[in-house]
Amino acid sequence: MDQRTRAEQIRSVVDDALAGTEMVVEDVSVQPAGKRRLVRVTVARDVGALLDSDTGTPVLPLTLDEVALASRAVDDVLEDGDLMGPAPYTLEVSSPGVDQPLTTPARFRRNVGRLVELTLVDGTSRQGRVVRAGVDGIRLTDDPDGTLLYDEISRARVQVEFTRHDAEEDN
Repeated sequence: MDQRTRAEQIRSVVDDALAGTEMVVEDVSVQPAGKRRLVRVTVARDVGALLDSDTGTPVLPLTLDEVALASRAVDDVLEDGDLMGPAPYTLEVSSPGVDQPLTTPARFRRNVGRLVELTLVDGTSRQGRVVRAGVDGIRLTDDPDGTLLYDEISRARVQVEFTRHDAEEDN
């Protein structure tokens, strides 16, 4: 079985194992690492229901306890099943980092309130704080009444800030 097929199968069983935990699988990769294989599973907070109902409330990142719970669930399904076969593997479970590109409505939704830098399909750039993120597009602080459709965005990344924006507003 190739690594891509194995990763898709792992994603399927891990999705089932995480049902009811408010977490979803963002990514699964399986890579050779010497005589072992490295299985990386990225989990994130489930925001599926928020995309339609609440597009503006910030979403809390996963806690270490939640990532540990996900890690145990992933480990259990891999150990109990026959997906990995007899060869040894190393499991890494994590949440998405700030460097993860924003490529889906759910990723934008998880970053409401964060400063983002966008490259649009027309080649222009925009920077602003995400005010709302829904099924069709986002709104930024520099144009709170206009919606920027996802089809108009070719690249998006969260900008690292060393001071909290709400702390700036208090001054």
